[in-house]
Amino acid sequence: MSKQTVLGRVTQLAKANINALLDQAEDPQKMLDQLIRDYTNNITGAETAVATTIGNLRMLEADHTEDVDAAAEWGRKALAASRKADELRASGAAGDADTFDGLAKVALGRQLQSEKEAKTAEPTIAAQTEVVDKLKSGLDSMRNKLTELKAKRDELVARAKTAQAQNTMMDAVKNIDVMDPTSDLARFEDKVRREEAKALGKQELAASSLDAQFEALDDLGTSSEIEARLAALKSR
Repeated sequence: MSKQTVLGRVTQLAKANINALLDQAEDPQKMLDQLIRDYTNNITGAETAVATTIGNLRMLEADHTEDVDAAAEWGRKALAASRKADELRASGAAGDADTFDGLAKVALGRQLQSEKEAKTAEPTIAAQTEVVDKLKSGLDSMRNKLTELKAKRDELVARAKTAQAQNTMMDAVKNIDVMDPTSDLARFEDKVRREEAKALGKQELAASSLDAQFEALDDLGTSSEIEARLAALKSR
């Protein structure tokens, strides 16, 4: 994965609008769970890629430091060789002096090469440093976004559980509401009232039958009295 691809991916994910994604989701909780998994996987992959980029930058910086140190060391060697040549030349050993001057030139050449390599690496190091800073910032944003996603998910789950509990409670209240003619309690009460009415009807019917019996008994007594009086008349 190239540094530009990593940077683009991290930037895209860090800028993701969670609320807009949720507005488009049929099942927000399910989508949040999936987003959390995707973000976690992407962060893991991005961290590996960023770590590699940082490692490459540190290698460039180490090579640059080595070139700078080498340039300084070759400079010190050139100076030492030049001074030795001057001493030898002053003592009359011109041949040996020329040899040390030659060594000083070689050291100066190596110094120039090291300085050139160090200078050439500086723009690349600067560019890589900028990329690494952006990647680190993007990773921080992704981690913050992941925390936001988890908080959104937890909030949504809590709200869903609360709503479910409220609906369950309202259903329970509805089922025991005596003013609700469709509730089980109301239907049971109506059944009891019908049974009570039937019992009253039976009581009234039984009372009517008893009254009729007494009325028949009274009629029988009257008939007997009439027969007795008729018999009395005939016996005179």
